[in-house]
Amino acid sequence: MRKKRRCPGEAAAHAVTSKTNRTRAARSTGRQPQEAAREEPGESVFGGFLREAGLTFGHGGASNRIAVDQVVFQKRIQKKLRKSPRYPGIVQEFVAGLESHIEDPEHFRNCLLPCVPQLADGDECSASSFQESLLRMFLGIEMLQTSVIKTLFEKIPEFMFNSGADGGLNIPRVIINQLKWLDRVIDSKGLAAKLMELVSVAPAEIQCDVITSLPEMLEDSQHDDIAGELKSLLQENTQLTVAILDALSSLNLSSLLLAEIRGVVMATLAAVQLEDLPVVVKFILHSVSTSDAHEVVSDLRRKLELELCLLPPALQASESSRKRKAPASSAPRGAVSGQDSVVLVLDGIKSAVRFQKTISEAWLKAIENVNEAEDHKVIDLLVLLILHSTNSNHSRRGAERLLKAKVKAGQIQDALLQKTFRGYAQVLRGCFPSILALAQCLLRSPDSCMVLFGGHMYRLSFTAFDSYCQQEVVGSLVTHVCSGVGGEVDVALELLCGLVTERTSEMALYAVFVKGILDYMDNLTPQQIRRLFQLLSRLAFGQQQGTHIQDDMHIVIRKQLSSTVPKYKRIGIIGAVMVVGSMGAGRPKTEGKQAQEISQDTYRQVTALLELVQSCSVSSAEAAALYYDELANLVLNSTLDPLVQEWIGKSVLDEFQDDFVIDLGPDLNGSFPFPACVLYNLDEDESQGGIAVNLLPILSEDLHHRGELWSHDKTKRRVSPLCLSPFFRLLRLCEEKQHQGDLEEIDALLGCPLLLTDMGVMDKIGSLSKAEKEFLCTLLFHTINWFREVVNAFCRQKEIEMKIKIMTRLQNITYLQTLLEKALAASPGYVPPLANFDGETPEGFSLPSSAAAANKPKKDGTGKKRKASAKNSSETSCHVEEGAEAEEETQQEEKEKEKDARHGVSLVAYRPFFRELDMEVLSILQCGLLSRSLLDTELHTKVREEVLLGPAELVFLLDDMLRKLEFSLTAAPARRAPFLRGRTDRSVGFSHLQQMSAKDVASCCVQLLPALCSHLENCHNHFQTLLSENNGVVDGPATDAQEHLLLSSAYQLLLQVLNATFSWSGFSHPGQRTLLRNALGILAGRLKEEGAELTLEQLVKDSFQYLVNFCSTMPSLGTALCLSQLLSTVAERGGNAAAYREQTASLARRFLTQEWVTAAGERERGVKFNEGLQTLLSIYLEHVDDVLKAVEEIAGEGVPELLNAAKDESAKTWPTLSRQTFLVFYKAMMAELEKAVRRIPTSRTSDSAESQSEKLLTWNLAVRDFHILVQLVKVFDSRPVLNACLKYGRLFLESFLKLGMPLLDCSFKKHKEDVQSLLKTFQLSTRQLHHMCGHSKLHQDMSLTNHVPALKKGLEQFIYRVKAMLTLNNCQEAFWMGNLKNRDLKGEEILSQQPQGSDEEEEATTEDQTQENGAGGEEEGEQDDMSEDSE
Repeated sequence: MRKKRRCPGEAAAHAVTSKTNRTRAARSTGRQPQEAAREEPGESVFGGFLREAGLTFGHGGASNRIAVDQVVFQKRIQKKLRKSPRYPGIVQEFVAGLESHIEDPEHFRNCLLPCVPQLADGDECSASSFQESLLRMFLGIEMLQTSVIKTLFEKIPEFMFNSGADGGLNIPRVIINQLKWLDRVIDSKGLAAKLMELVSVAPAEIQCDVITSLPEMLEDSQHDDIAGELKSLLQENTQLTVAILDALSSLNLSSLLLAEIRGVVMATLAAVQLEDLPVVVKFILHSVSTSDAHEVVSDLRRKLELELCLLPPALQASESSRKRKAPASSAPRGAVSGQDSVVLVLDGIKSAVRFQKTISEAWLKAIENVNEAEDHKVIDLLVLLILHSTNSNHSRRGAERLLKAKVKAGQIQDALLQKTFRGYAQVLRGCFPSILALAQCLLRSPDSCMVLFGGHMYRLSFTAFDSYCQQEVVGSLVTHVCSGVGGEVDVALELLCGLVTERTSEMALYAVFVKGILDYMDNLTPQQIRRLFQLLSRLAFGQQQGTHIQDDMHIVIRKQLSSTVPKYKRIGIIGAVMVVGSMGAGRPKTEGKQAQEISQDTYRQVTALLELVQSCSVSSAEAAALYYDELANLVLNSTLDPLVQEWIGKSVLDEFQDDFVIDLGPDLNGSFPFPACVLYNLDEDESQGGIAVNLLPILSEDLHHRGELWSHDKTKRRVSPLCLSPFFRLLRLCEEKQHQGDLEEIDALLGCPLLLTDMGVMDKIGSLSKAEKEFLCTLLFHTINWFREVVNAFCRQKEIEMKIKIMTRLQNITYLQTLLEKALAASPGYVPPLANFDGETPEGFSLPSSAAAANKPKKDGTGKKRKASAKNSSETSCHVEEGAEAEEETQQEEKEKEKDARHGVSLVAYRPFFRELDMEVLSILQCGLLSRSLLDTELHTKVREEVLLGPAELVFLLDDMLRKLEFSLTAAPARRAPFLRGRTDRSVGFSHLQQMSAKDVASCCVQLLPALCSHLENCHNHFQTLLSENNGVVDGPATDAQEHLLLSSAYQLLLQVLNATFSWSGFSHPGQRTLLRNALGILAGRLKEEGAELTLEQLVKDSFQYLVNFCSTMPSLGTALCLSQLLSTVAERGGNAAAYREQTASLARRFLTQEWVTAAGERERGVKFNEGLQTLLSIYLEHVDDVLKAVEEIAGEGVPELLNAAKDESAKTWPTLSRQTFLVFYKAMMAELEKAVRRIPTSRTSDSAESQSEKLLTWNLAVRDFHILVQLVKVFDSRPVLNACLKYGRLFLESFLKLGMPLLDCSFKKHKEDVQSLLKTFQLSTRQLHHMCGHSKLHQDMSLTNHVPALKKGLEQFIYRVKAMLTLNNCQEAFWMGNLKNRDLKGEEILSQQPQGSDEEEEATTEDQTQENGAGGEEEGEQDDMSEDSE
């Protein structure tokens, strides 16, 4: 009996084995039994044939041996079988012998293994070095193949569940390998059926082997059928996903079937095991065609959730520790970590995008189509980095462009970047070069959002990656610092300082890189130098690791201090003070212990360095003042050791008293340019025994010894008035530190007088000498700066007496500024003394000079071309002549009035010469409200008005606040300095403000909002009362012109301050939403009582309504413009600005239809008025629902009213439209009309008839408006109007060709009459444009002729585009062309251009044009039979 090896309990295997037994029993009937062990092969057909063919069976574990080549062997066996008399029955007998032979497991194993070539003694081997197995050779014989395949499949169940028991040989896998790569498969369909039947019952391991081998066993004709079965199997069993996808990737499938399979795979993506995910993604991407790439990639991006592939950080740590403890053998086979799977997935994506351009484009488009920040995922950022890291320039540029756009729009935010770095650092490490390149690019961007994002990339790269990457990050940041570009340098230094603070020990390793910046300090601003020395001193003196650069720091600082060049001495002073801040920093208190003092050696080094700086700066007043300012900043912003603090403050008070303070006596001795006088004493009761600031004598002495070298002898030390304010600032801050903010020791300086001269000298300033005028100006500058520093010092004091004095000092400042304006007007060329000492010395500083401006002759004309223009001016119409002359006369009168009204020079250009006001000074804006009730009960009535904030002081504070907000909250673009042009440092005068972040500044503004709203309401109430008293007339008898001017300025500044606050881009950041809600809540709370917590949208609505209430009391157009801009800004903060468009447009229209009159009763005019009017008109046209209707209303109603009005009058319905402002209206209408037509959707053949009719109607309205505007040139033919018409006419024509003509192509047959009307109207406009081109050439005006070539090209394109439209609609016979003559604006023929008319001056003309010109021809013209009447 033969023994069958089968596994009991396996039903499927038992069924197959039983079937095999029955088949074998039927075949072996009538055959003599054979011995299984030692039977001679020659005694059977099977054995005899093999022996004769050259094969010898192996025994005792030896392999079968073959003496001939396998091809010879196969031919011999085939020959013997065919030539046998019993053929074809001999074949079945041969196969039966094979079955009997392989029943022995050892024989079967030998038949599966390769045969060994047999070498005969003395003979050369006729067989090759490698021979196939015996069964493989039988499969190569066609007459045996089918039977052998059937036999092999019958043997597989015997080894199905113990495949590794036979000496480690996997018998089923070896059997399957026999079937691979056969030269020919006789019954491919039957083989496929057997394979799939085996897959249905086999274990998972054998299933995977069979499935992955299918492409190597089946012919191409079976691929589609087997793919269909695999698709069904994929849906039933996800464990076979990898094997099935591997097989499908190698099959030759039709595109339709491949798309179906890909859809099935995509549907199962969410259920795929983590280790199978890379194979799934690879299959999806490699099976994509060009046509469906975008759809497939978008679907894949949507379903691929990489965030779910990783454990949370806490679980990751516990999992990694568990894996370290567990033995390696305990891990399940094939298990991989989530991080590894993500790496493999991204490798598959990288492979796809690298070799398939369509895939990379599809990824870019899929990411681009995501419009919300919350919809972006980690995969988006990772794919962009992969695309950037590929060698393809297209992908690299596309990824960079898309990332910039997403960051700028706020759709890819810092939170997503942080999540990516936190969970996928291993993946990102491979993209580090791309991360570095993108960070560099973003940091150089002019957009603040991109700069911050690039900085975040740098910071996270340093934190997440290894030391090599950290070194590259530091090197790149150092390169940014050395570039010299302002914004780039600031951000890079800020990043380096942040890294030094957060990662001090790691940054200490790269201190040598940072130290290299010292060689590039020439390009750095003072604030940047402070930051540089701050981070270097932290590295050098903050940790022991940085001691190797301490000597280098000392050498650099001493070298700079000893320099005679002011610039380098400033660098040395700044650097030395920053080093003192690091060396002398106080040690923080530890728990249960007192703060540890610095060592005596460190204390000695600090004091020695301070003495060195003091001795090096004593020779220059500017250097000494800078030293005091820098030391004051150090005391304010740092926590110094008590010993160091005491050393700094011990001599400050005594030295200040000795240098700048004197005791008041009955007489004042000395020889001064002007008589000495004690002024501005707020302590009248102490006039005899009080003190005074000795300003006049010090200034006289300084001027007397100007040019002399300063003595280093302390007993003969000179005192400079430049040091007065800086020294007092240092004194004040030392007192605050030592007494916890109490200034009682020095409060006498707030009310003490100054030793000045009688200001009545200003009345006769014209009779003074130049030196006396300049002395007076210098005295005023020092006095104002002293008062500004005093206000800085005492503005935070809470006592009422102090507040009264502060208010008085503000009044002193505003009064002295009016005197200074007059003095400066009488002193042309005067350069004021420095007040901010950390910038460049303003040698040759360009300051405004009223005398120079008045005496400067104005050039008349621009050479011959202006003369030619004047020569031909007589050709214009009489009406236009009168209008132009009236405009010129009015402008001239306006200039004269402005010149007469100006009593002094504006101090705007002199702001760098005033001391900076601290942000805390703005708290005085609250004092008027806080002190009003207290004065009634605690103070005398006579001083009550002194504490109220007057209009001049309010304007003074608001102007300073606005400048601070514009500097701090408004992002300035980072631009490189122009070549060979002096760099204007906009940070001059903002040294203290730069120490604050934008968030801190915005928080201060929000705290001041209640006070600002109160002042706003007071201004509103004032003007409302004024209007009621004057019966609605602004210039009534109750109007005080000076007060009206100041309150108008205050009203406008308040609105500008609010607008600057709400315009801060930081409010769009999620972290600042609370601050925005607080700000809006303050405005909304002024409208109604606070109730339940409101949503952001409701807060915006209430704030908007609150601000709208002020519209009735706008004193000037500039104020109205500020209110309109503020409303637009507030509306945008709610995220639904469209809801407020109608209200904004209605308000802007109200302002445009209002007559603006000054307090003197004159109509507002001038350059600023025109600029504000243009902006307001743009706001109206941008927010109005129907732009075309609004333009038609102004041009069709307002302009005719203007033409019918008197010369100096304006339009009745639009009072702001006059002959002086016509150009403003014209430019705005043309610009908005051109924008409006660009927003009309492009027409498509698939559009509905209703949609086409609507678009055609819109174009008809637009063309009609354009025609009205172009025809106005006949009346208003000044050069600026012509220039605007030519410029925007070309843009309108281009938009019509691009967007309008495709619509006419589709609409011509259905709406023939409408199309004819549109083209007739547009043809009249093109004719006028042609006339304007001729006019421009005739007058040879370069500003006009620059527009002519492009316009002529567009007009010619219009001709042929109309011809193409008619041809498309089978109306080409309606098109004919003729010669168009050149005419001027009046329509008269230009004879000088007649010879060129037929060749060069080609222009569009319709049939009525050609009839008018009286010329028919074939060279030029336009269109159709639409126009049957001529002019």
